[in-house]
Amino acid sequence: MTNEAVHVEKLSKRYRIGKAQGSTSDGRRNRPWATSPLDYLTTTFRPASESEILWALKDVSFDVGRGEVIGIIGRNGAGKSTLLKILSRITEPTSGKAVLHGRVGSLLEIGTGFHPELTGRENVYLSGAILGMHRSEVERKFDEIVAFAEIDRFLDTPVKRYSSGMYVRLAFAVAAHLETEILLMDEVLAVGDAAFQRKCLGKMGDVATQGRTVLFVSHNMVAVQNLCPRSIWIRDGQVGETGPTKGVVSKYLATATRSAMDRSWPDRETAPGNDRVRIHRVVARPENGSPSDLLTMETQLAIEVEFWNLNPGERLHAGLRFNTEDQIVAFSTAANDRDPAAGTVPLPSGLVRSICHVPAGLLNEDMYRLSLLIFRNSNRVIFRLDDALLLDVLDIGTRPGARYGREPGVVRPFLNWTTSVVEEPPSEPRLSGEPSSPTTS
Repeated sequence: MTNEAVHVEKLSKRYRIGKAQGSTSDGRRNRPWATSPLDYLTTTFRPASESEILWALKDVSFDVGRGEVIGIIGRNGAGKSTLLKILSRITEPTSGKAVLHGRVGSLLEIGTGFHPELTGRENVYLSGAILGMHRSEVERKFDEIVAFAEIDRFLDTPVKRYSSGMYVRLAFAVAAHLETEILLMDEVLAVGDAAFQRKCLGKMGDVATQGRTVLFVSHNMVAVQNLCPRSIWIRDGQVGETGPTKGVVSKYLATATRSAMDRSWPDRETAPGNDRVRIHRVVARPENGSPSDLLTMETQLAIEVEFWNLNPGERLHAGLRFNTEDQIVAFSTAANDRDPAAGTVPLPSGLVRSICHVPAGLLNEDMYRLSLLIFRNSNRVIFRLDDALLLDVLDIGTRPGARYGREPGVVRPFLNWTTSVVEEPPSEPRLSGEPSSPTTS
């Protein structure tokens, strides 16, 4: 028997995008008539131009051994889900081949393979039948599946009435517990609370130790690094990198960040500002690092602001406002918070630099949009530059006990805790005749 569980060779998938020839922008035909049925066919199904062709996958090749747990990472639209759909036989490839040795269980979307009119109980047996399992095999696992999914009360309710959380709990339980040799998982952590995420990942770890092969697609780099010794980076429909997960994830994150961490306006006359102040530069960088370095939750950050004071004697100082991508204000800070001279000492005309130091373990995993404010006389805003910087803060889980998934909240401070035992239970009474514990003298 071959030790190969999955063999993918020059796999490609092509889609046609755009609208049909002879159609207006709202989809209606711009031709009021056609001379024959063939005229409609040639109008609708003309050959696609190169600009209308999208290669979701292009010449993808890799092998996965039996019992391997492989992470598949990449940006949205890179082709990860298309790859798993082809491996699951949901989608046909345009060219190339994919050979899988063994029964395949998959969780690609919430409730994939479930019939909405059937109950949870019926769908468990249906899923087993689709996988080619005998009813007796499903029955052996049935109680474990129900206990894992925690849907006992709703077991005989049609799944169309389930919440998304109930749906995905049952779907994951079925995929993970039914005895398939290969397990394909696409963003199983996208739905569910923190307890369920930990439960899923614990079960996936158990599955890996049982010698089953797992292909795990996720944007959660913490989970990928903890579960997958090896990973594949799908980049624009092709294999960008493959190898040990730590190295692959580092290369992916270095290119995937959407941060705009260094902006400058060298020409004072056209720089943002007014007749009192002009902005020269705003840059965010790790302390003792450069703006090109990766920005994580554990990065100690320095944000430098340089502005031209145009009028001698002005009392100006800089401030920053950290907004989430949803435009929720996380916090604000200003130079006069800790610098008594800021905003009170008259400045000569010329270039002024202020540096704000953001401690490690404060920012949550999120996209932050920084607004720059210039104050006059400590409290009056004379200029504001929204979206001065765009910071993509990542959680790569280097700290002990890192949780799988983003914590709620606009900030995520690492606060000091101490724990101690304040009261111990009384010792058990010793039975008559029972020897006492040995003592030392």
